[in-house]
Amino acid sequence: MEELVKMIDENLEYVSHEIEKDRIKIQVKSTRREIECPFCGEKSRKVHSIYERKFQDLPIGGKKVEIVIANKKYFCRNPECENKTFAETFECLPYNARRSRRLTEEIMRVAAEVSSVRASALLKKTTANVGKSTICELLKKRKPNN
Repeated sequence: MEELVKMIDENLEYVSHEIEKDRIKIQVKSTRREIECPFCGEKSRKVHSIYERKFQDLPIGGKKVEIVIANKKYFCRNPECENKTFAETFECLPYNARRSRRLTEEIMRVAAEVSSVRASALLKKTTANVGKSTICELLKKRKPNN
């Protein structure tokens, strides 16, 4: 399972998992001890808090996958920075997203072939819980040359 987690993001470490009927829930944590403030670039090691962040990823063995990150929020040490705290981010996950980048790509691939209603039905059965309105929003946001 550790290797699968590293495929999602090299800065994540496997903690545990549980398998339910049609879903695998994987608990992970960050391996980073220091990160840069995204606003000013100052490095910080001082953790403000840790909160739970959930997102969907590509299925494993025919089961939908939910990743739960123990996400850290840091203090910015730069007194001139307007932001006193910031949350760590991960390459696999866009800001405030509930789906990994690779899952979003799979949703877009399916949506390009069929209607949003049909895509939603297909994806809910095999890949991830995603509604037709979410698919429509993703299609609106994609770049014209995609």
